[in-house]
Amino acid sequence: MQLIGMLDSPYVRRVAISLQLLGLPFEHRSVSVFRGYAQFEAINPVVKAPSLVCDDATVLMDSTLIIEYAQALAAPRKSPLPAGVAGLQHALRVIGLALAACEKSVQIVYEHNVRPPEKRHAPWLDRVGNQLRAACGALETELARQPLPVTSATMDQAGPTTAVVWQFIQQATPDATPAAAHPLLQAYSAAVERLPEFMAAPHGEGVYRGPQAS
Repeated sequence: MQLIGMLDSPYVRRVAISLQLLGLPFEHRSVSVFRGYAQFEAINPVVKAPSLVCDDATVLMDSTLIIEYAQALAAPRKSPLPAGVAGLQHALRVIGLALAACEKSVQIVYEHNVRPPEKRHAPWLDRVGNQLRAACGALETELARQPLPVTSATMDQAGPTTAVVWQFIQQATPDATPAAAHPLLQAYSAAVERLPEFMAAPHGEGVYRGPQAS
């Protein structure tokens, strides 16, 4: 399998870490949807990161759908989600909040980095910023109510999604959600970023270089 996209994308990085946690080998091709548009288009004409090129050359898109496919490949050895209803409910609650926060942070980045300054809409930025802070505040509450596992063996999909999104927010939009206001998220991120699966796929423009990479 080939994972296409850059690790400065939280969606690409989420998949890279999840594939490792599921024990699935893959090759990472760090192609930008902006600077490498033509190269990406040759792989996937939709030019959407992440894209996963399966072993039979089928191209999948969307981090959640790719992880669902990866789960099917890894089953029954491993699953990215808890088996029980209560555990599943909590994991899905956390994942939903993290992905909502991620979406809002990405919208802020695009508004500042892609849209011309004279076309930025302050009321829209205020609204998106409020949504981002609400999602991160709710995540902080969930971590206080039920801490997430911090080891590779015990972590479900709520863990990498939360940590990857928080790392992205702090790198891309730190002023919108100060770390000091979210001590549990900050501590959780710091703990899991030391795990080998996270260190093998660090946030940024690098390429995944884990033990399973070809």
